[in-house]
Amino acid sequence: MDFKTRVLTKSLFVFHAACSPCNNCDIEILDVLTPRYDAERLGITLVGSVRHADVLLVTGVPTRKTAVRIKKLYEQAPKPCLVIAVGGCACGRIMFRESYMSPCALDELLPVDAYIPGCPPKPEAILAGVVKLIKKLRGEG
Repeated sequence: MDFKTRVLTKSLFVFHAACSPCNNCDIEILDVLTPRYDAERLGITLVGSVRHADVLLVTGVPTRKTAVRIKKLYEQAPKPCLVIAVGGCACGRIMFRESYMSPCALDELLPVDAYIPGCPPKPEAILAGVVKLIKKLRGEG
């Protein structure tokens, strides 16, 4: 395991990117950051710039406009950058699958490392997904 991967398992700097969500997933992500669920005890910190991020947390369905922007955000992030799809829309486009405004799924644009399904996923599920990703990086699972 190289240095960057070891660091990623200790503290994750997360940038939240919203691809036209309905805001339910966004509210649940904010709930994860409150003292009730205390994501900082796992080393998870929300950052304001993708240039400082280790993880790109994506919610919502990529549309024609947001697909270009999400690819650009991923290119600006330092590598290796992990991508987590949060919510049913980011994981599989649910009811927007046949929409003319949703040209492709998120995993066709970016290499998604973890999927956290649900509409919206509960804060416990979001934390469990991030912990599974950390364990995967460590080689434990």
